[in-house]
Amino acid sequence: MNQPLAYVHPGAKIAKNVVIEPFTTIHNNVKIGEGTWIGSNVTIMEGARIGKNCNIFPGAVISAVPQDLKYNDEDTTVEIGDNVTIRECVTINRGTTDKMKTVIGDNCLIMAYCHIAHDCIVGNNCIFSNNSTLAGHINVGDYVVLAGMTAVHQFCSIGNHAFVTGGSLVRKDVPPYVKAAREPLSYVGINSVGLRRRGYSTEKIREIQNIYRILYQKNYNNTQASDLIEAEMEATPERDEILQFIKNSHRGIMKGYFKSN
Repeated sequence: MNQPLAYVHPGAKIAKNVVIEPFTTIHNNVKIGEGTWIGSNVTIMEGARIGKNCNIFPGAVISAVPQDLKYNDEDTTVEIGDNVTIRECVTINRGTTDKMKTVIGDNCLIMAYCHIAHDCIVGNNCIFSNNSTLAGHINVGDYVVLAGMTAVHQFCSIGNHAFVTGGSLVRKDVPPYVKAAREPLSYVGINSVGLRRRGYSTEKIREIQNIYRILYQKNYNNTQASDLIEAEMEATPERDEILQFIKNSHRGIMKGYFKSN
């Protein structure tokens, strides 16, 4: 903590065993939890709330003001959970009056050069690969993986356990448990590998597959498919989660993939 080549504002609240490397700047109204390591040349600005045992690598900028012309110096925050790794040159902007905060959950890995804009809410155990970019007001569930250079349109939502392939442009909502690929972004199956790694049984994976077959492979519109899923599929947490996601989607969910002739 006693690093003479770093600047820590007297108003910052830093746990005793935080390590701060040289040439880092920590502004006023910042809170950093126990066991966190902050590399050199990091800038942590007002409104940052960083949890325990995080690792923040050189060049990251946390809690800069939003890149939003409507922002008028409101007192907003960035809230980062425990055990989060933020790699080199990541930028995370604080919230606006929409949500008043930007949130990153626990156990996330945000790789180099990612950008997370204002008012994004990111769940737990997510992995964002290099250069992935979230525009403002995006909701991301738990265990979501964004492969490298993925760009997500503002106000989109991505459901729990979804996997989005590299270089994707996410313009519509991505439902839970699926793999998304191609251009335009489309459903290409469920994220069975990720689900098995997290302990989902073969029977549960098959149940999720059957739900998405109705939604994407039976030529129903979303309302018809949802009604059929609710009528014919046994009520389970996964079924209800998928139906609720479709119901709550404001931008509409991504389409299924159809191979052109």
